[in-house]
Amino acid sequence: MAVSAERLPDFLRGLPKAELHIHIEGSLEPELIFAMAERNQVALAYPDVASLRAAYAFSDLQSFLDIYYAGASVLLTEADFFDMAWAYFLRAKADNILHSELFFDPQTHTARGVPMATVIDGLRRACDRAQIELGVRAELILCFLRHLSEEDALATYEEARPHRGKFIGVGLDSSEVGHPPEKFARVFAQARKDGLRAVAHAGEEGPPAYIWSALDVLKAERIDHGVQALRDPALVKRLAEEGVPLTVCPLSNIKLCVFKTLAEHNLRALLDAGLIATVNSDDPAYFGGYLNQNFLETFDALGLDASHAATLARNSFNASFASAAQKRDDLDRLDAYLDQAGVR
Repeated sequence: MAVSAERLPDFLRGLPKAELHIHIEGSLEPELIFAMAERNQVALAYPDVASLRAAYAFSDLQSFLDIYYAGASVLLTEADFFDMAWAYFLRAKADNILHSELFFDPQTHTARGVPMATVIDGLRRACDRAQIELGVRAELILCFLRHLSEEDALATYEEARPHRGKFIGVGLDSSEVGHPPEKFARVFAQARKDGLRAVAHAGEEGPPAYIWSALDVLKAERIDHGVQALRDPALVKRLAEEGVPLTVCPLSNIKLCVFKTLAEHNLRALLDAGLIATVNSDDPAYFGGYLNQNFLETFDALGLDASHAATLARNSFNASFASAAQKRDDLDRLDAYLDQAGVR
């Protein structure tokens, strides 16, 4: 029994899934920004929620990052970081996310005088509560800002090392073009030596060469975005043969003008090439949708069906850093859902 076009949206909403590419600072909705600004007596450049939301019209990655960092200025206390993450987890629960791996950018906060412990402890407390109260399993991945120096990243990592039991990996984000992955070879080598997992943004706006160096120099286990990979057939072959997952963010790619329209997005082509693509929301407060919205709009634009959804959900669990036992449980829940819907 196939899932009809009419039933597909409800099928997608109920689909058990994991989210592997979510910047928790990018889930900070304008309403919460204003609430925190008032709580912390932080002056904002916008008079109200509507004018801030109206500013979310971006021409490229940098124009987004400028307003993204301004929004983060309201985050000052452990309660702020907890509240931000908890708001995301409530949405994750509603989107039937079983497992989530949250990126966070400590340099955005420590540069403003916010202690590392304040950032990590607020986020970790929300993760732990989400698992207990919502059944959403969550982990943290510390990301380095690539527009800053590797020396800054190394200092940040040293500051975070006492908290190593509270996050599972390191990543690389922020302005991509002009900041190749190899710039951060030493800090990634140290993190891997310490037993942390490694991921990196590559091939969003940057060239396929950045994906190669993320794999070869940083030893990244997942590529965040990676949509430029199709420009290099040898890279596609390698990604497929080695089973390197891509954490694709469709609505983000449209909002930041990587593709003009969702109909032009290459998610279907990535899947057709045998790549382990996943769907994620990136910075959902800024890009117009959380995970289910990414599924709904992308499937509608590309004419994807329930079998694609099953593949994407299965990819998300297999690509996660959950334990083997946790993955089995997640995949069992997915299979039960697919069986009930008559999808395999």
